[in-house]
Amino acid sequence: MNSELIFEKGSFNRQALDQVQTVYLNNYPMVYVLYNQKRKVAYIGQTVHKNRRLNAHLTDPKRHIHNETIVIGHEKFNQSATYNIESNLINYFIADNQYKLQNVSQTANMQMHNYFHKEYFNEEIFGEIWDKLREEKLVKETVENLRNKDIYKLSPYKELSEQQLDVKNRILDFCKKSINNEGHHVFIVEGDAGTGKSVLLSSLFNTIQDYANEDSSALKDTTNYLLVNHSEMLKTYKSIANSLPNLKKKNFLKPTPFVNQMDKTNTQADIVLVDEAHLLLTKEDSYNNFHYQNHLDEIIKRCKITIVIFDPKQVLKLKSYWNQRLIQEITRHYSAETMQLTDQFRMNASPDTLNWINHFVSKTILPLPSNEDQEFEFKIYDNGRQLKEAIQSKNDKYGLSRIVSTFDYLHKKDGKEYYVDEKEEGVNLPWNITGNNITWAEEAHTIYEVGSIYTVQGFDLNYVGVVLGPSVSYDDETDRIVIDIHKYKDTGAFTSRNDIDADQAEQIKEDIILNSINVLMKRGIRGLYIYAVDPKLSAKLQSLKKGKESDE
Repeated sequence: MNSELIFEKGSFNRQALDQVQTVYLNNYPMVYVLYNQKRKVAYIGQTVHKNRRLNAHLTDPKRHIHNETIVIGHEKFNQSATYNIESNLINYFIADNQYKLQNVSQTANMQMHNYFHKEYFNEEIFGEIWDKLREEKLVKETVENLRNKDIYKLSPYKELSEQQLDVKNRILDFCKKSINNEGHHVFIVEGDAGTGKSVLLSSLFNTIQDYANEDSSALKDTTNYLLVNHSEMLKTYKSIANSLPNLKKKNFLKPTPFVNQMDKTNTQADIVLVDEAHLLLTKEDSYNNFHYQNHLDEIIKRCKITIVIFDPKQVLKLKSYWNQRLIQEITRHYSAETMQLTDQFRMNASPDTLNWINHFVSKTILPLPSNEDQEFEFKIYDNGRQLKEAIQSKNDKYGLSRIVSTFDYLHKKDGKEYYVDEKEEGVNLPWNITGNNITWAEEAHTIYEVGSIYTVQGFDLNYVGVVLGPSVSYDDETDRIVIDIHKYKDTGAFTSRNDIDADQAEQIKEDIILNSINVLMKRGIRGLYIYAVDPKLSAKLQSLKKGKESDE
């Protein structure tokens, strides 16, 4: 199919719009951008009636700020294509972070679907449109660079799956139904790593905030917050707020500042969304100014409606220890509903590969999956240096490929370098050093660092190289993974607590290490590379690798 893109730029006034004569802009589906380049404000839309739609914008006081327009057409455009391109433009404008968009969330309800020649319009034609926008200095970054940014991946305008959209609509109905009822109301969404929990929450919060500014909505004038106990994730959400009209940075907080702010002002929020709720505290943490026993309980008490995103397999600290029983104990006092997210979106991996990982973090090692994955590479290395070289090679080709490790090496926040697997044939790289406003993996120099669990939880990588440190071993008599909690160097994760006995604490500590492995292994979209430092585990994995190679 040959590209016949029509791209016309002009002033945003009636005289200029009347001069657009191209038939494929007047009578066919088309996409447009209204903008003010000096004031960095834009609006993106699509229509099948260009003159009627753009003339309506001319009479809308909200659009008076715009002084220029770009209209985009194509002989083969259909409305599915223009909806798709409109959504893509919004997502990439948000990721480019140059303009404040006026768009509100009608298109955020779009469900993922296929249509004739979708790949052509989605990739080839959209790429051509974006290149032209870059020529006009309207946008800055390339599509390839933006695609690797977390702000793009968590955009509220990403198309949702049928399952995600169903959960979103159920929650919106729950909010509208509960907002004027007495008491506290809780909605819990559970899902494994990579099931699209944060994308759903981002879309949901943007829609709720749009409703809060809509006169006819049941949620008009509600005061709402999105909380996440994760510094890197908070950076991403606040960056998204730069680009959308009804998102404000002040509405994105960590849980403790939210609780303390509500106490200080003696106020109650209406709707609070809690991302990564498995990171919430379940004991007092005076050092960080949390003086209660349970984050979730205190959040629920300070708002009308609480939406909780939770994965028990991602609990990483004893002071944040959660399980189903603890959740139920808290929520049984309130009006509560629960839904599950089950579809895997991050990893382009086969069910066999996902099954292998799930068994591994249950301490069982299966034979290595077959090579049926066309879009996912799963490799075992017996040498840290080789794994490092492989990941750096993938980073050169695809970007956003990083090495991560279990927390088995000393790591302090004193600005000094602490090395992971420091030996000639090892990875021999320093732990991550964080501290700026960009998420760790998006900094180019971090290809020469090793990420900890706290820098990558909740984020995507293209390829991930996982170092299984000395705490992860193998027993050939039982044919099982063995976890040595005493070799785990994350002392903060194991801070003691009086309400858990010693035997239970030992089991929970093992679960925390296994949870960290689960999170690390499920970061990669295109591939997972594993290197085990422990000789017994390394030998077992190498024997499986040789056995697989001899079978092929």
